[in-house]
Amino acid sequence: MSIGALDAINAYGRLVRPTSPSPSSEVTPGSETSSFGNILTGVISSTTDSLKAAENATARQISGKGDLIDVTTAMTAAEMAMDTVVAVRDRVISAYSDIIRMQI
Repeated sequence: MSIGALDAINAYGRLVRPTSPSPSSEVTPGSETSSFGNILTGVISSTTDSLKAAENATARQISGKGDLIDVTTAMTAAEMAMDTVVAVRDRVISAYSDIIRMQI
């Protein structure tokens, strides 16, 4: 049985949805209210911010108002953040796949 990435993400989303944080709540690792879903939400929003910063730095460079070093730094940070998110996604899919294969 083959499990697609979308199936794993949807299944994980169904598990996390009831405990998902409100948009105004702040996530701090080690706090009593932090859960894997809260941490994951924080990482995803951080990744989104990195990608937006890289896009803005690139736009400033294209318009002649930015520095190439800023663009390179922002792109590297965005790439590292995206690699982290992809690695976590792969591990979640792998774990979900292992759970599905378990015999009861």
